[in-house]
Amino acid sequence: MTETNFIPRHTLYPRPLAAGSKIAVTAFSSGVEAECHPRLNKVLANLRAQGFDVIEGQCLRQNIKHASASKAQRAQELMRFLCDDSIDAVMPPWGGELAMDILPLLDYDRLRTVRPKWLVGFSDVSTVLTAMTTKLGWATVHTANLMEMHPDEGCAFVISVIPSLKQEAGASLHQQSSTAYQIHGESFAVNPDTILKPCEPTYWKLLGKQRSASFRGRLIGGCFDILHHLVGTEYLDLNALDRRFQGDGIILYLENAEMSPTDLYRALLSLKYRGVFSKVNAVIFGRNAFISDSMAADANQAMTSEEALLSALDDIDIPVVYDADIGHFPPNLTLFNGALAEVAVDNGRATVTQYLK
Repeated sequence: MTETNFIPRHTLYPRPLAAGSKIAVTAFSSGVEAECHPRLNKVLANLRAQGFDVIEGQCLRQNIKHASASKAQRAQELMRFLCDDSIDAVMPPWGGELAMDILPLLDYDRLRTVRPKWLVGFSDVSTVLTAMTTKLGWATVHTANLMEMHPDEGCAFVISVIPSLKQEAGASLHQQSSTAYQIHGESFAVNPDTILKPCEPTYWKLLGKQRSASFRGRLIGGCFDILHHLVGTEYLDLNALDRRFQGDGIILYLENAEMSPTDLYRALLSLKYRGVFSKVNAVIFGRNAFISDSMAADANQAMTSEEALLSALDDIDIPVVYDADIGHFPPNLTLFNGALAEVAVDNGRATVTQYLK
C-alpha cells in the first residue's frame, strides 16, 4: 500500500472504553477451532455482560493451516473494523503464527484518517500492535489475550485489562510485579472453564551483579520470535520511534515463546550487530517459555536460554531485566506501546508506572 512520510509527534490514545462501546473480535492470525468454541462463547458473553456491544468477524471460528482465513481476507476484515469509527476496540482471541503476512496488505494512509482503536493482546498479536504504533502512532496494548478473560478468572492482572482500557489520555497506570506465575495450564478445549493457577514464585532478575535498577522511556515490544524479523523494517523502526518520542528514549520489551537457546542467542546477536541496544534506554525480557527437550543434547553440553541471554548481552551498557511478567507464562502486565514508563526493579520485585501521554 502507498504511504506518506507522516510521523506523528506524540502517541495517539483511543477513546476510553465505556458502557455501550463496540468491540470487534477477529482472528488476524490463528482462528478458533470448534473444540475451543465453548471457551470463546464464554469470553464473548463476559464482554457482553460488562455492557459492551460485541461484533464477531467472519475470520474467527475456524483455523486452517495456522490461520483463520487467507491473508487477504484477514487483512480486509481487520481494515473494515479499524476504519469503522463506531468500533472502539479490536480484540483477537489469541495469537498464532502468521500475522506477519497481512502487514503489507493494510492501508496505513487510510488508517491515518480514522479514529484510533484499541488493539489488545500478546504473542503473534504483537506483530500488528508494533506496526500500528510504529507507523500510525497509535497506543496499542500488550496484555492478556481475550481467551484468558473468563468470567471466573481471579487473577488481578487479567481482571485489570478492561479497566485499563477505560483510562483517559493523560492518566497514569501503576502496576507491581506478580508474586507467582503459571507454567502449565489446562487446554481450553479440554476445560473451557479453566483459569490461571500461578504457583511458581516470580523474581525479576537483572543482568550483571546489580540487584536494583530504575529507568524510564517509551514502551515498545512484544514476542521476540516475530519481532526480531521486523526490527529495522518499516513495521518496527526504532529510529522513527526515537524521533517521535523526542528525547524520552525507548524501553524495548521482548519475550521468547518457542526459540531454542541457540536460536535465541542468534536472534540477540542479530539485534546487537544492528545496533539496536545502543538505541534504547533499557531492555526487559519476559519469562522464557521455551522448554528444552532433554533428549536433544547432553544436558551438560547444551546451552540454556538464560545462558544465551547472558552471553549475548553481557557487555551492553544499559539495564537488562529478565524473567519479567511478560509473555507465555502468565500473568502479563498491561503495557501500552507508546506510553512513557518508569520502571524500578529491586531484589526481584518491580514496579511499572505508565503515563498515557
